[in-house]
Amino acid sequence: MIELASVIRDLREELEQAVAAAEGAELRFELGTIELEVSVALERSAHAGAKVRFWVVESGADATVGATRTQRLTLALQPTLTRSGNPPFVSGTTGANEQ
Repeated sequence: MIELASVIRDLREELEQAVAAAEGAELRFELGTIELEVSVALERSAHAGAKVRFWVVESGADATVGATRTQRLTLALQPTLTRSGNPPFVSGTTGANEQ
């Protein structure tokens, strides 16, 4: 199983690589809402100060989860660029009025 935070971090890194790889290309794709659907297992520790953690169940790993119950979770992520707050483009050159 993989922590949900790791899945989102890896997705962010992949998208940043796509934006960087598209530098100078003429064809543009604006990145819109990303819907991420995962199967998650919930883990809660019994000791004081414990927190709840979400683990993403890897494909085909349902049988290994055993007694842990899994749920399907859909996240709608709206990517924006830190500096401008605009949606990113995963390809294409920046226009005259864009940042």
